[in-house]
Amino acid sequence: MTILVFLLAGIAEIGGGYLIWLWLREGKSAFWGLGGAIALILYGVIATFQTFPSFGRVYAAYGGVFVVLSVLWGWGIDRKTPDLYDWLGAIICLVGVSVMIWGPRQ
Repeated sequence: MTILVFLLAGIAEIGGGYLIWLWLREGKSAFWGLGGAIALILYGVIATFQTFPSFGRVYAAYGGVFVVLSVLWGWGIDRKTPDLYDWLGAIICLVGVSVMIWGPRQ
């Protein structure tokens, strides 16, 4: 469930940001921006479904997932092939997220 919530939140945030980008940077209609705003609101709501008790830990861990999803979004939607350093950075972020989420706590 944890990973699914992170993925849904990431898609909502990146998708919302992308729609606003299209509206403001690419001249699409304001409806694209409105759709982006709705997606960004959904992102904030979806993130609250995480089971972790700490807001800061959830958002810090989500940051790593966001990096990986952004690389994949750029590759799939923008058609910008990630290079070695994009993948290396994404892997480092996932390792950090794993430590934060599944590290032993006292």
